[in-house]
Amino acid sequence: MCGIIGIVGKDAVADRLVDGLRRMEYRGYDSAGICTVSDGELVRRRAEGKLSNLVAVLANDPAAGDIGIAHTRWATHGAPTAKNAHPHATDHVALVHNGIIENYKELRAELKEAGRELESDTDTEIVVHHVSLLIEQGKSPQEAVAAVLPRLRGAFSLAIAFRDYPDLLIGARLGSPLVVGYGDGEMYLGSDALALAPLTQQISYLEEGDWVVITRDGATIYDAENTVVEREVRHSGASAVAVEKGNYRHFMQKEIFEQPTVVAQTLGSYLRQSDNSVALPQFDFDISSIRRVTIVACGTSYYAGMVAKYWFEQFARVPVDIDVASEFRYREPVLEEAGLALFISQSGETADTLAALRHCKANGQTIGVVVNVPTSSMAREADLLLPTHAGPEIGVASTKAFTCQLAVLAALAAHMAVKKGLMSRQEEQEVVAHLLEAPACLNAALDHDDDIAAMAHLIAPARDVLYLGRGPDYPMALEGALKLKEISYIHAEGYASGEMKHGPIALIDDEVPVIVLAPSGPLFEKTVSNMEEVRARGGQIVLISDAQGLEQAGEGCLATIEMPKVHPLIAPLVYAVPVQLLAYHVACVKGTDVDQPRNLAKSVTVE
Repeated sequence: MCGIIGIVGKDAVADRLVDGLRRMEYRGYDSAGICTVSDGELVRRRAEGKLSNLVAVLANDPAAGDIGIAHTRWATHGAPTAKNAHPHATDHVALVHNGIIENYKELRAELKEAGRELESDTDTEIVVHHVSLLIEQGKSPQEAVAAVLPRLRGAFSLAIAFRDYPDLLIGARLGSPLVVGYGDGEMYLGSDALALAPLTQQISYLEEGDWVVITRDGATIYDAENTVVEREVRHSGASAVAVEKGNYRHFMQKEIFEQPTVVAQTLGSYLRQSDNSVALPQFDFDISSIRRVTIVACGTSYYAGMVAKYWFEQFARVPVDIDVASEFRYREPVLEEAGLALFISQSGETADTLAALRHCKANGQTIGVVVNVPTSSMAREADLLLPTHAGPEIGVASTKAFTCQLAVLAALAAHMAVKKGLMSRQEEQEVVAHLLEAPACLNAALDHDDDIAAMAHLIAPARDVLYLGRGPDYPMALEGALKLKEISYIHAEGYASGEMKHGPIALIDDEVPVIVLAPSGPLFEKTVSNMEEVRARGGQIVLISDAQGLEQAGEGCLATIEMPKVHPLIAPLVYAVPVQLLAYHVACVKGTDVDQPRNLAKSVTVE
């Protein structure tokens, strides 16, 4: 969630460090800072709040130097204040950190006994002091870091600068990603390839437990046993222009409107249009032997998994368990032989999901990963890698990554059904044909953007909003409520339509808008019956349906949103659009920070 960048450069680095932080704003943060090494001093500048505050500090008090580290912080230990902002420093060492040091109290107590003065409330500061203690005792940077790293429990990526060594930085990772970038007479560290895109396309991903010493001449990488190792240098492919909004007001808006294109790109990797068949990447296990699927994810990705449960059980007749990643390991799940554990993540670095993946791997499960970053930790540990092709998603609230996840999961469920002999050739062709219709239907849904914007002011004053849906539209109701909560800060909840009378209907009054997702089809009449129960109690209904559904049930609604008539298979992809747009336009009416909502981070790399 935090952003780290480090540069060992040939000339001044402060502006490039700030630019790297700017490219990682999408990760979420509440303070920022940089530290350079200049004329035998550590030059540190920090600011609470937005990156523009740090830019203002640097304008008044520049930081010279051709080597430095920088950080955007998302608070874990200690409030988001300037004193808690990174980098943390002593007279000899400065350090930035992404993650959590779980045994920081024990390590802090040692420092107190040694008479060290600590100025922050963070877990991070104890690391810089323990490294500094060893430097002050005459250890080299490499010796000091090699001694301290094994003492840290938790998750971290680190970048460390040294006052008396103005030609090197040290990076390390355990549980949080860190990338090494190779330049022409320069070297770089970054939380992701996107941060380094304007600087270099040649990168290496540190593996779990690795640490690295970078100088202008290159990188020396050590594993957790302090043995020098080689890590592949690859072309990142990260675009230096991928984080531009273009003519859109917000990244989220841009990414919503990119969905027809990126869903088409994603489906193009999994479907053969020449014969309307499903064609997955090659893998080394027999998918027809899978007897149970366990889906694990967080947030929006979890709701994609909920939709996929319907598809796997309907098409492949395989029982599916689905868990929130943060709870999965702690219920001691029963993992059967011949099971596929399927993990869904935009970043591929979500700490809870990654920990669950490793638990399943250790328990003999085949590991499948649906991920938007094919070089991420999860991707590298998978038996079956299923990349989405959404491209960089900058808005914290996931949009295009979600619909691409749905596209991949639908293809996987169909493929499993085919391999198990449960889907005929004709049925496969029909499924593929419907999936190939999705991009055009997404375009048709986007045509109603102006209508949704025009009615957003009806929802913006609400303190509470309910979303209802049946079948696969139930997860979409949950996703709609999450989107509204995330970016408009309105309390919202999603429910299965039939569950309303089992408690939530007590909340209904004329000040609670109820968003009903009800495409015409086999579940429409039952959903409308639940909608009428709401209407009878004074609820203000916003009905999202196709023309046929609106004609039957749209009269008397607070507002209606028309969607194209679609096959039930692709309805979740298409109905993602109106709930995304509704949340977006309500947030715009309220004037909230759409792309970087308060307290949230894009990639949650701590448990």
